[in-house]
Amino acid sequence: MFYEPKKKNHGLPKNPFNSLVIPRPIGWISSIDTEGNFNLAPYSFFNGVCYSPPTVMFSAGAGANSDNTKDSARNAENTGDFVCNMATWDTREQMNQSSATLPQDVDEIALTQLTPVKSRMVKSPRIAEAPVHLECKYLKTVELPGWNEKDVYKVIFGEVVGIHIDDEFITKEGLVDIAKIKPIGRLGYNDYTLTDLDSIFTLDRPA
Repeated sequence: MFYEPKKKNHGLPKNPFNSLVIPRPIGWISSIDTEGNFNLAPYSFFNGVCYSPPTVMFSAGAGANSDNTKDSARNAENTGDFVCNMATWDTREQMNQSSATLPQDVDEIALTQLTPVKSRMVKSPRIAEAPVHLECKYLKTVELPGWNEKDVYKVIFGEVVGIHIDDEFITKEGLVDIAKIKPIGRLGYNDYTLTDLDSIFTLDRPA
């Protein structure tokens, strides 16, 4: 089949695009607003973009508030930082719950009964139940043009200035034990994927 995304002429029950760029890591972003309220939300348009300095991005669509901006994006822009917490099999339910559209002052960390932990380099809290945290300093926002005024997309870039890894997940050889962590990733529709010992394989890069 062939279709043009702008024409939406795929003829399928749901837009297949999100099922074609997969699997996507989940940026489980914790942040704080100018009033001191915590926020937590998952973003599947998320990834690392460069290595030195380590930099990540997440893309936020239109928000439900009057400024049409998602809380995570607004908080990063206004306070200058955010934290990316690794979403895992053990925290999958809380991650999903934190995706709900809620009033701006609702603390999703408290709502999902997770534990906020003070960060070392930034003001935003970390999530204690996550095995990995990337403390990020806000770098810049890139606004992407949409098809209409309601299509508002902001790509938020942050430099990773502090990294926490639970010692439990570091092997004797000094490697991160991804199979033991069991991170989850986003597929299309309402589907996710799990990284575990059965799904990992190794390929040596050519010389």
